[in-house]
Amino acid sequence: MHSQTNEQALEAAIERTLTGTCIEDLKKDGMSVDAVNENVEVYRTGKGYYIGQPSNFNAQFAIDEQFFWDFLESTQKEELEKLQKQSDWKLKILNRYERLVKKYGILYLLKKGLQVDDAHFTLFYQLPLASSSQKVKDNFAKNRFSETRQLRYSIDNPREEIDIVLFINGLPIVTMELKNAWTGQNARVHGQHQYKTQRDTKQPLLQFARCVVHFAVDTDEAYMTTKLNGKSTFFLPFNKGNKHGKGNPELQKGEIGHRTNYLWNEVFTRESLANIIQHFVRLDGKKKDPLQAKTLFFPRYHQMDVVRKIIEDASKKGVGQTYLIQHSAGSGKSNSITWAAYQLIETYPENSNVPGIKDVERPLFDSVIVVTDRRLLDKQIRDNIADFSEVKNIIAPAHSSKELRENLEQGKKIIITTIQKFPFMVKDISDLSDKRFAVIIDEAHSSQSGSAHDNMNRAMGQQFNQEEEVDAQDKIVQAMQSRKMRGNASYMAFTATPKTITLEKFGVQQADGSFKPFHLYSMKQAIEEGFILDVLANYTTLKSYYEIEKSIEENPLFDSSKAQKKLRAYVEQHQQTINTKAEIILDHFIPKIVNQKKLKGKAKAMVVTQSIESAIRYYKALQTILKDKGRPFKIAIAFSGTKEVDGIEYTEAEINGFAEKDTRIKFDEDEYRILVVANKYLTGFDQPKLCAMYVDKKLQGVLAVQALSRLNRAATKLGKKTEDVFVLDFFNSSTDIKASFDPFYTATSLSEATDVNVLHELKEVLDDVGVYEWNEVEDFNIKFFNKEDAQVLSPIIEHAAERFIHELELEDDDKADFKIKAKQFVKIYGQMASIMPFEMLQWEKLYWFLKFLIPKLPIKNPEIDALDELLSSVDLSTYGLERVRLNETIGLDDSDSELDPQNPNPRGAHGTDEDKDPLDLIIQSFNEKWFQNWEVTPEDQRVKFISLTKSIQAHPDFLQKVVENSDEQNKNLAFQKILDEVMSKQRKQELDLYRLYAKDDAFKIAFFDTMKRMASVGK
Repeated sequence: MHSQTNEQALEAAIERTLTGTCIEDLKKDGMSVDAVNENVEVYRTGKGYYIGQPSNFNAQFAIDEQFFWDFLESTQKEELEKLQKQSDWKLKILNRYERLVKKYGILYLLKKGLQVDDAHFTLFYQLPLASSSQKVKDNFAKNRFSETRQLRYSIDNPREEIDIVLFINGLPIVTMELKNAWTGQNARVHGQHQYKTQRDTKQPLLQFARCVVHFAVDTDEAYMTTKLNGKSTFFLPFNKGNKHGKGNPELQKGEIGHRTNYLWNEVFTRESLANIIQHFVRLDGKKKDPLQAKTLFFPRYHQMDVVRKIIEDASKKGVGQTYLIQHSAGSGKSNSITWAAYQLIETYPENSNVPGIKDVERPLFDSVIVVTDRRLLDKQIRDNIADFSEVKNIIAPAHSSKELRENLEQGKKIIITTIQKFPFMVKDISDLSDKRFAVIIDEAHSSQSGSAHDNMNRAMGQQFNQEEEVDAQDKIVQAMQSRKMRGNASYMAFTATPKTITLEKFGVQQADGSFKPFHLYSMKQAIEEGFILDVLANYTTLKSYYEIEKSIEENPLFDSSKAQKKLRAYVEQHQQTINTKAEIILDHFIPKIVNQKKLKGKAKAMVVTQSIESAIRYYKALQTILKDKGRPFKIAIAFSGTKEVDGIEYTEAEINGFAEKDTRIKFDEDEYRILVVANKYLTGFDQPKLCAMYVDKKLQGVLAVQALSRLNRAATKLGKKTEDVFVLDFFNSSTDIKASFDPFYTATSLSEATDVNVLHELKEVLDDVGVYEWNEVEDFNIKFFNKEDAQVLSPIIEHAAERFIHELELEDDDKADFKIKAKQFVKIYGQMASIMPFEMLQWEKLYWFLKFLIPKLPIKNPEIDALDELLSSVDLSTYGLERVRLNETIGLDDSDSELDPQNPNPRGAHGTDEDKDPLDLIIQSFNEKWFQNWEVTPEDQRVKFISLTKSIQAHPDFLQKVVENSDEQNKNLAFQKILDEVMSKQRKQELDLYRLYAKDDAFKIAFFDTMKRMASVGK
């Protein structure tokens, strides 16, 4: 007999795990379900579940009547007797239940119970704490956890079934639709589709909040939702992650089962499910809101896992531990922190052997201090605790040591403070040696720059330039180290980007001496699961190139490294350079973001600059260009303090025209589309409408990840996708960005960049196929831009489509190849057109023609269709040429990254001799670095200079009046005249160069000297 590999086999495996047997086994052994349930202590060798029977399910009230009434009869007989005098007592209870569950949801009844007349029924006995009495423990054991297979849930269509439903005391908690990959179906596609389109959500069981959660499960993956809403239903992954990405890990050698075993072995156990209901699931919303307007939260796997592991570890090891939780943006840190804070105040030592513990009846922590900059977290924790705890008014803010002490004296259990205020409280925490604390540090929204930072710096005894970034991780570590923390506090630090010092201070030391996070939810997993967007998927770098000349005859020595930085800073921050970049920014943002109505016309951008001075100059340049364009939208600037530029003092408020505290709010308004920043808002700023970033600042390490991650926030309602996210980087190379992301990202591949010259080759291939004639492309564009009627345009496209379909007799593979390349041309040109420093009219014309032709090109083979779709979603990299690459997807290393330890012997300001180089070598080095690859401009700049040199050397007067002339003054006059004549002749070909030559005296002098030296070589 062959193996069972279908859904029924998966059902049986789950049932066998939960109950210790399954329907199939019972039939084989000649046993009845009733017999098993009656002798449950004998047969219940699984996870303590009873076997439910579909016939006992009441679809009208969505309860399993057998276990509902059995539970009440066996546990609350006296309360039942108060109502049993009435003939319709069962219906009365059910109707009362129905009314309340429709109004408040199942979670309310599980926690509050059911009041009917003068009787009160507990519908769920809570999971006992370590300190709970024996009665509480005995009561929990009386709960009837059951599972029912093939449950017929529909009143209107009795044949419709749900694969498995889990109940507690007859009340539905979990529904599951199962799929098996071996039958060609999976949970992500088919299971979700079944819930969205084939399940009647009007039926009581599937109505919102009548059941806690709905799972689509296969042998490899699991997805869940708390609200079934037809095709709009949003499923969240409930997977452990696999190699730091999505999915679940493969089973270890020798293990039996499926990758999703953890669901029924771990998550759905009696204790686990009770813990989730009591401590994780919450119904969010105002009391006056109708049930449908509220949100039902069920934890994702990593949220549940990290909280449970912290609690378990603390219970065993006691106080004085450190925990580094590396959770990416998109991990739901606010909820994780809230759940951890609440559960930590109810954590007890495992036993009297826990270090430093004498009283096991006393909670492990007297108070939990949450250190955060999230304004909403205070309210969120308050609201959540109100839902979870019977004890109210246990949360308070603390902005000083005095408030901390007062809150402790008043018995406040959760105290919320800011990262700026926390260092002042560290000494008080350690001085309160009779108290035990859990400190949760939320580093995610920590750095806004400004006066708060200045206060922190002074508290630490340090002084920082206001333009320097003061990292939140450093602040906390410095505070702990400077105050010599004692062992009466445990620290839990949440961050997406742990630094070396953070790993060393908070991480778990391994046997080999290394340090690792206590818990990890990687950026790779967050991206693959769709919670954040990949900001490196469409990354464009534009190098800036300059050539400078010595303006003095002396050749002094300078520190080469420092000189290089200063030279680059000089040219980068020059107003003329910034004006040029501002034009490039708006030439991309307006046509590609604004005019294309990205994010339903609400898309925004951030311009990241090197300094406050640069930010002000950028703001001015952008405003000037926008004024010429009729001010299509507004821009704002963000910086702290006062800055003098060109003799004028500026503040953020004065430039913007509104208070500094309102910048975040104003930028959220539709009329504001661009925010110019230096450091402020680079971290800790959530604006989901951001989809473009223009970077003109050195980004590296943690700052690079945090800054670019401003773009990764999903905006589901606005339809924000990875392809909407765009970075144009004037300063950093893709190699630098990759090096910054690798330690925190753990991704898999590096895709070769797309070179614009691929368009030449794509066009050549497309032209050769013969689908269109170039005169048709020309004709279409003329009529299209003359806004002629679609009826005039349609025949032109149809002629080309007919050739493709019939006349050319192309094979299916050839058709697919043409269509794929046409899509690639449209995609690549569409991305690159606005940032190419030259215009190719033929590319532009072909782009518009193909845009209308592609939809008319049918492909018969579905496999080729799928390939077509796949390839159209990635950049074509096989044409990569040895040139500077403009657009690329930056893939990241799949292996775990390891940071180097801090340098134990840092080089001081006067540590060793600096590298001294002559000025001319510094200039040469600078030019070689920043000037050499001008092939990204209209023509190769070096070729220009060489061409001009040859024209000068070919001039009839050059040999006699310049080369052979010994009078230096006359030689210069002659060379000037020759150069003027050559430049005049080349004016049309080199218009930009000629304008500089004619109008900029400084450039003319430098250019004259350069051309003279070049022309004299070899002569």
